[in-house]
Amino acid sequence: MDTVPAQFKDRNLYKHNASVTLMRTTVDENRQLGEIIASKLNMAQGPTALFLPLKGVSLIDAEGQPFYGPDEDKALFDALRNNIDRNRVELVEMDNNINDTEFALAMAQKLVDMLQK
Repeated sequence: MDTVPAQFKDRNLYKHNASVTLMRTTVDENRQLGEIIASKLNMAQGPTALFLPLKGVSLIDAEGQPFYGPDEDKALFDALRNNIDRNRVELVEMDNNINDTEFALAMAQKLVDMLQK
């Protein structure tokens, strides 16, 4: 925490361990990230799927956790939904956290299906 630059001291910070402090992204940063990720996905030359974990993108982004941010996640997910080329990228939305077993199994099954084609 002592090494966080002054301009970020008011942000939502989480001390992961003695060496690592995490900083929660803002709504605007998430929107920008969604646009960047979508532009990269749109360049795919082969089968591509984007899975959205609607209940959080990390353990600490789950409801009741320090980085829980439904507005921030919505900005990311909306930017992805609005900017991916649906002819190139399959969109799969799941009512799970990214760390839920059901989410992991669905992604693994999608990968197996793509590899078998």
